[in-house]
Amino acid sequence: MQKYKMYINGEWVEASDGAYYDDYNPYTRKVWAQVADGGQPEIDAAIDAAQTAFPAWRDTPPSVKRKLLYKVADIIERRTPDLIKCNAEECGTCGAMGGFSAFSTPEYFREAASQVFMVHGEVIPTDTPDTLSMKWVQPLGVIGSITPWNVPTLLGARGIACPIAYGNTVVLKSSECSAYSGSIFLAECFDEAGFPPGVMNVVTVGPGKSRLVGDTFTSDPRVKAMHFTGSTAVGKHLNEQCAGHFKKIALELGGDDPIIVTADADLEYAASCATFGRFMHQGQVCMGTKRVVVEEAVADELERKLVEHAEALPCGDPLDEKNFIGPLQNETQIEECVKDVENARAQGAKVLCGGQKLEGWMYQPTVMEVTEEMPIAQKEIFGPVLKVLRAKDAEDAIRIANNTAYGLSSGIVAGNGYDAIQMAQRIESGICHINDCSLDDHPHAPFGAAKQSGMGNNGMETIHEYTQTRWVTISLKNKQYPV
Repeated sequence: MQKYKMYINGEWVEASDGAYYDDYNPYTRKVWAQVADGGQPEIDAAIDAAQTAFPAWRDTPPSVKRKLLYKVADIIERRTPDLIKCNAEECGTCGAMGGFSAFSTPEYFREAASQVFMVHGEVIPTDTPDTLSMKWVQPLGVIGSITPWNVPTLLGARGIACPIAYGNTVVLKSSECSAYSGSIFLAECFDEAGFPPGVMNVVTVGPGKSRLVGDTFTSDPRVKAMHFTGSTAVGKHLNEQCAGHFKKIALELGGDDPIIVTADADLEYAASCATFGRFMHQGQVCMGTKRVVVEEAVADELERKLVEHAEALPCGDPLDEKNFIGPLQNETQIEECVKDVENARAQGAKVLCGGQKLEGWMYQPTVMEVTEEMPIAQKEIFGPVLKVLRAKDAEDAIRIANNTAYGLSSGIVAGNGYDAIQMAQRIESGICHINDCSLDDHPHAPFGAAKQSGMGNNGMETIHEYTQTRWVTISLKNKQYPV
């Protein structure tokens, strides 16, 4: 049985009381590893280490930062088999999603490396004679980053790569369900790359203790800003806590992401898009397609195709490359999925295929037709369940797509490109993919959200989240004041 420690100030450390918790394989439901069960002393020590390391890291030449970030990327790429294996065994990630994570994770560090020289200001025109007026951009300090279990290594990278590139130091906490894949694996790569101690720190806590980390990050004045990817409910709590301390936080939260399918669309392609967008990683992706909004004229045909695609998906052991659907992450997730589908049946939803729990924490790929009036139509289902809603026409489809509290991502499949562009301008989401599903992620692209799906940005725009803009002037001559 492998035991994993925390990474604080460049050293691998246990919890102060020596406690470990069990980390389960979601497919076998057996203990996969034991992870250090930290607490307040370890959280404080990690923040101390990051704060101590900050001045030297802030002043490290950008070219040195860039070389170290590229080195981390190369190490992760070399360890691709390890990344895919730990995601499969710790998180139930099947081959398609594992491969995507293995490709994209090092690219986040390469994108961050490309931004080290972007932390710069400019000279501002001024009406004051003999004065140099400037905008300075500087790193904030210690960043607290909390990342989820669903795509742990990639989202862990997203939560730390750019903040570090800008000259900040970080304390990272992944979900207790993905402590190795989401944080310890990355710490191993940082350690091998030779990063200075304290620049990147990892704390791990067992079940029921995550709030301790979040509340410390929001309240501790040494932590200057936060990054959080996870549920809207937790994001709201952290945002409220940060607001009380005038602290910045970047949030990527839940989504009830739609694909609009028009009457003139290629329905076979639309079904393929929706199947990939919904069932990739068992539907456990925030920007994965949750709803298909289809014009009534072609709804019957599209539903037939969706069922054909869903029923053809191979399910089983995520270590078997032929399988597309693996287990849900934990017992809570499978219970929630079962409850969601049963509630939908009770509300009058038509289950077109699937709708049954399989062995262990597996669930059948499910397609069901719902109406806007059903409470299930407004709920984000984090599992392999696709909701289909019928619209009278294209105008009605836009209205239905926007009839949600969320606004993360969306997709449009239409026969007419001009119509699709017109629709994209009116969909209330931070991301929209035309002629595609809602599921995509590029490290260099702006990645934001609307409504209750979050705020702030990742990718090319994330510099605004983890730096401070200052106004600085230099009087080139002594001024003559009237007093």
